[in-house]
Amino acid sequence: MSAKPVVARPSARRQVSPGDSHLARQLRENVRGEVLFDRFTRGRYATDASIYQIEPLGVVVPRDEEDVAAAIAIARDSGVPVLPRGGGTSQCGQTVNAALVLDCSKFLNKLVSVDPERQIATVQPGIVLDQLNGLLKQHGLFYPVDVSTAAQATIGGMAGNNSCGSRSLRYGNMVHNVRAIDAVLPDGSALHFGALPKPDELVEGSPRYREIVQALHALHAREADELDARFPKIRRRVGGYNLDRLTPAGGNLAKLLVGSEGTLAFFQRLELDLTRLPTHKTLGICHFPTFRKAMEAAKPIVEQLSPSAVELVDRTLIDLGMEIDIFRPIMTRYIKGQPEAVLFVEFSGEDHAEELANLRKLVELMADLGYPEGVVEVVDPKEQTAVWNVRKAGLNIMMSMKGDGKPVSFIEDCAVALEHLPDYTERLTEVFHKHGTEGTWYAHASEGCLHVRPIINLKEESGAVKMRAIAEEAFAMVREYKGSHSGEHGDGIVRSEFHKDMFGERLVKAFGDVKQLFDPTGIMNPGKIVDPPKMDDRSLMRFTPQYKTIPLKTALDWSAHGSFAAAVEMCNNNGTCRKFDAAVMCPSYRATMNEQDLTRGRANSLRLALSGQLGEDALTSKDMYDTLSRCVACKGCRRECPTGVDMAKMKVEFLHHYHARHGRSLGDRLVAGLPRYAAWASRLRWLANARDVLPGLAWLGERVTGFSAQRPLPRWSAKPFKASGTLCKGETGRVVLFADTFNRWFEPGHLRDTVDVLCAAGYEVIVPQSKGGEDRPLCCGRTYLSVGQVDEAKSEARRTLNALLPFVREGVPVVGLEPSCLLTLRDEFLSMLPGEEAQSLAEHAFLLEEFLARELDAGRLELPLESQAGRKALLHGHCHQKAFDVMGPVQRVLGLIPDLQVDTIKGTCCGMAGAFGYQREHYETSMKIGELDVLPAVREADADTWIVADGTSCRHQVADGAGRKDAMHVASVLAAALPAEVRAAVRTRVSH
Repeated sequence: MSAKPVVARPSARRQVSPGDSHLARQLRENVRGEVLFDRFTRGRYATDASIYQIEPLGVVVPRDEEDVAAAIAIARDSGVPVLPRGGGTSQCGQTVNAALVLDCSKFLNKLVSVDPERQIATVQPGIVLDQLNGLLKQHGLFYPVDVSTAAQATIGGMAGNNSCGSRSLRYGNMVHNVRAIDAVLPDGSALHFGALPKPDELVEGSPRYREIVQALHALHAREADELDARFPKIRRRVGGYNLDRLTPAGGNLAKLLVGSEGTLAFFQRLELDLTRLPTHKTLGICHFPTFRKAMEAAKPIVEQLSPSAVELVDRTLIDLGMEIDIFRPIMTRYIKGQPEAVLFVEFSGEDHAEELANLRKLVELMADLGYPEGVVEVVDPKEQTAVWNVRKAGLNIMMSMKGDGKPVSFIEDCAVALEHLPDYTERLTEVFHKHGTEGTWYAHASEGCLHVRPIINLKEESGAVKMRAIAEEAFAMVREYKGSHSGEHGDGIVRSEFHKDMFGERLVKAFGDVKQLFDPTGIMNPGKIVDPPKMDDRSLMRFTPQYKTIPLKTALDWSAHGSFAAAVEMCNNNGTCRKFDAAVMCPSYRATMNEQDLTRGRANSLRLALSGQLGEDALTSKDMYDTLSRCVACKGCRRECPTGVDMAKMKVEFLHHYHARHGRSLGDRLVAGLPRYAAWASRLRWLANARDVLPGLAWLGERVTGFSAQRPLPRWSAKPFKASGTLCKGETGRVVLFADTFNRWFEPGHLRDTVDVLCAAGYEVIVPQSKGGEDRPLCCGRTYLSVGQVDEAKSEARRTLNALLPFVREGVPVVGLEPSCLLTLRDEFLSMLPGEEAQSLAEHAFLLEEFLARELDAGRLELPLESQAGRKALLHGHCHQKAFDVMGPVQRVLGLIPDLQVDTIKGTCCGMAGAFGYQREHYETSMKIGELDVLPAVREADADTWIVADGTSCRHQVADGAGRKDAMHVASVLAAALPAEVRAAVRTRVSH
């Protein structure tokens, strides 16, 4: 491949600083991709999943391979360091540097080719492992290096790091599964690196390639004895350069590049060895009364049973996982009693009977070890996946700890032989205690590579001192056991400085010779592996000695985290929000693939602004507004981020401060004030509805209000829901119906259907009124929160709370229809009005489907529903339903309808997200989000299929984007299934 010519001319080298305008201009003139040199972008790319933070010079998001060559040429001419980057999930600081970042994840992410017969695939570096495996599945193949970050880790980053994964015992590391690499060297040479020609063979290729081959043969011959003496004899060794892969027989240059951490070349394409998907798996969860007993059991399990994986989860991780909504159900089901540690032992293969037999052998072995009831068997594939998801989230679960002390990554993947594992872990725990801390343990017991993170506060100087002391003692112990100080996560800044102790002077010099051979000017990710800085240099850390947060009087209560800043700092940069297999998170990122539109990117920007690192008034700047503007407040991160970063709530706090400085637009005021002017607008509905009827009004309205002319506004109903008081009597129990603004004024049929359903089931239905004589309906304050008008939202919340408390104190459930409204009573009310009263309301507030499911479980629900044989329903869950784990009750309630076939759309947000999709600047993003999952699924549904969507915004997106104007709330689905005579009888005694 040939690079397009670069017009930059050689010039005298000059000092290049972050954000350099001359460098940015050169790049914009010569690359087709994105060139991002602003301060906020540089801040977002200054961190990875490690403890470090280094501001880059700027960021290029190359659109193609020619862009890469052009950017490297400009960097070379300018003497600028270059940093290849994928998902930015490195834990040792590999992907931060004062360099030009080349982000491969947005465009260079294709599966170039696959050869199913030879089991080989060629990929671009930015393709994510799970996406690759999704494409390979149709061929019965997969790429087996299954890192825990598989949903966000790119293949290029995994190769640069020599990643391993849970099943390396069976399949090996990246170095065992990469065949060849096409790479661009700093001098512009584009070379193919594969099998290493033997020393006595004629070397074909360019003079540069021949130079490299000859030099590496000479180096290996010179250092062969030292390599044999100093390289650890365990497979989990990923430190330094893989000089052992340069053997005269069977050597491979690509395997030398694997693990080089971007210090030698830019990987343009990678040729991978694939593996057949195992047909069957079984899983045993082995429980142990002490941590040491689990360590002692690892060796016999591996040696006697040959499992595909043996993974550890310790007591700390179990306890933390129990506190996280998304993991609690699976842990409650499969963790029995109070074990100090468990081992996940997996068997996989083609013969199901054989894998079941292996599971029985595991039970027998555990009995021989003294634990006859110590194995919980998991045979169902879906349940196995759920269990493994807990293990995969181990890092993030541990980082969910509150407070400044966090489990810190710096010795987390030392590897020793299995026979030394019990003593090593016990001695290392004693080291932690010596320094006044504890460590959390999890991961690869099968290979003696346990992830251990001492809890340290790196905001204090004493924390950095403690970190170095523990590191020196731990690494000395590893060398004593002839293990590796880096068994999976690489070198980066954390471990590179310890290579001299690990490998000796000669091999460290050899590493330097390799670096000089490939990168004589030293521009490729300098300071990693060769010539590193000190690992405890606090000037390179996220929390420098100067780190402090600005004083801020918050509008919401953040005391659960300590402060707003502390809540923001819960983001550990692991990039779980980049996942494409999550239920919701993060919709805008899925549509744009911009770091800016990512929960992590937003959290980093907030953290930097709150600590004054983005300049004065950064928190209320236009740049910060742009950073948060495409957050759809889906609440997906609230549930799916293992550290609980609630960006929707953070956006409310930000908007409060931003608008206090800049004011609000007419469109924002119209959205916020809807509950207060709704009654008047309803009376003038002919005028309000004219906007989408009379030519030109939509265009004019867009210019005045900012609401997109491409989308019709909700139509005001001619018969709004105005009922109040007791609507019907019943013997089953009393229910308070919280009639939200949206259904009340725009889609009142859903509220009337709800009353019919509840009355048909024998409940007394009450629609409460405001206390104090005001006849305006109650409101949750959601519209005010959406524009950061927290004081007005608090006023509405207090008014609603006062009206509902008398019922709540009598134990009467409050039932609502609109997820975003009703769930505000369970969520934001607690932050606006913290205290016992709001907590009581939260405990008594239910969506209709939750209430009905609860009554069903209590044996109180009797609802006569007719068969819907031949009828299908397609269910789309509102983001807040998913975030609060309410989709189960929706499916259960729909399951009450005899013979109704219900399918659920597996996907993210619909894209409307309240007012978001109506805004001119967000219309395109809104539609892109909708087209990811929801709209295509609705279009494929038959015309007579019921489209079920409980969210009013979801129903409008379905109508606008898929042409289905008949989407229904679950209440209307239930009402439609009531026998006509039942509904008629109900109507005679109901006042709507």
